[in-house]
Amino acid sequence: MPELRRDPIIGRWVIIAKERGRRPTDFIIAEEPVRGGFCPLCEGNEHTTPHEVLAYGRSHFAPDTPGWSLRVVPNKFPALVIEGDLDKEGEGIYDKMNGIGAHEVIIETPRHDDVLHQMPVAQIKLILMSYRDRMLDLMRDMRFRYIIVFKNFKRAAGASLEHSHSQLIALPIVPYLIQEEINSCLRYFDYKERCVFCDIIRQELATGSRIVCENSNFITICPFAPRSPFEMWLLPKRHLSTYTDLDDSMLDSLAQIFSETMKRLNAAIPNVPYNYMLHTSPLKQLNIEHYHWHIEIMPKTTMVAGFEWGTGFYINTTPPEEAAKFLREVRLLV
Repeated sequence: MPELRRDPIIGRWVIIAKERGRRPTDFIIAEEPVRGGFCPLCEGNEHTTPHEVLAYGRSHFAPDTPGWSLRVVPNKFPALVIEGDLDKEGEGIYDKMNGIGAHEVIIETPRHDDVLHQMPVAQIKLILMSYRDRMLDLMRDMRFRYIIVFKNFKRAAGASLEHSHSQLIALPIVPYLIQEEINSCLRYFDYKERCVFCDIIRQELATGSRIVCENSNFITICPFAPRSPFEMWLLPKRHLSTYTDLDDSMLDSLAQIFSETMKRLNAAIPNVPYNYMLHTSPLKQLNIEHYHWHIEIMPKTTMVAGFEWGTGFYINTTPPEEAAKFLREVRLLV
């Protein structure tokens, strides 16, 4: 029969309805047609983007020129703008402020046809390092309270450009979802004097049924109460609340497991659209003992419809134990 499962972090309930489900091999996604045409993110087209704020790999120091391995540029159509003051004010019962923030595009490779799961580990390390370096720079701006890093892969997951890229947005507020997550972690810590994520990691290592892959520093799991089939979380085994605390050796280890995680996802469900999001501590709450940074990977295998929007419940047709087993056992191409 179906199961109700409660997420121990924020108390969200999901329904595991295995009887209604499809097997992992049923999640086959049709390849999108190549759109072609001009791409502003390709090497050689640097003049068509806003001026870069970070670049790796050039042997010379001329900005906005070819020869790079990775570039970060302001989004040409930003959700928030960096110039100006917040100007917080009330309008009757409503509060508002200016849309101040930073919206940047991480151009992950100079080559148009590269995709994340096929990139070498060294290139993935550059991507992960750029997140850290841009966060370290932006957190000096006292207007910002939170920085979210995310990737939309394929149009079905919200990507408007084919060229492999991710995005970063610095916000003047802590998002409600993140604050609720942190508050729930604090309630757990106040009761048990332990980080809930650390407890999850210990239990998953003990049982093994929801582990996708691991190395000495990191683990990827299918969470106990996933919102959709093949949802995964990538977490540091050691308690770390702040992504920017990663040193280069930890980035090496993170790049290795992130590469394996994404290879396993693509091998299990070829061409699947996905989103991933980096959850880290707010900029004014660094190094807190009750929160644990992590990356949430959400393959787009189902559609959120009226029931989910209306209730906050998620109906998941694939138990995480089954998804994790399939991901563990899938054959990876060398």
